[in-house]
Amino acid sequence: MHKVLLTFVLTASSSLAIAADTAAPEVPYPTGYRDWHHVKSMVITEGHALFDTFGGIHHLYANDAALKGYRDGTFPDGAVIIFDLLEANTADSTVQEGARKVVGVMRKDRKAYAGTGGWGFEGFKGDSTTERAVTQQNAATACYACHAQLTDQKDIVFSKLRN
Repeated sequence: MHKVLLTFVLTASSSLAIAADTAAPEVPYPTGYRDWHHVKSMVITEGHALFDTFGGIHHLYANDAALKGYRDGTFPDGAVIIFDLLEANTADSTVQEGARKVVGVMRKDRKAYAGTGGWGFEGFKGDSTTERAVTQQNAATACYACHAQLTDQKDIVFSKLRN
């Protein structure tokens, strides 16, 4: 379950020495992503190793190209996967969505993001469509280094499509 969180780890330590491709374009904010295919949801609660950074409710969304990639195992250029992280608030024996913490984005473009496995990575803070948490300059150490360690998944994507 915690592997999904690593999809958009904003700070990660790694023994890999990977230089960021500073010529790569910025990953754009994914307008309208909540209308895309819902891949899955999960809640990270206190006690989990990544709770301090990624505690909350996670919703993953995929555009049509990413949905094809989930089904085929290889994501085509143009695939976009969203990691929508919200606070998890409890009230009246329920868990409810709170404020948005980050919108994480993976965008596939083999040429533009060749230095990071063909994926561009970004995180947008809170509800902002412009305030960036990662930037392509930091994507290699903040995101790609963790994804590059995957050996049991295709195309360095942690999440799997829920049946």
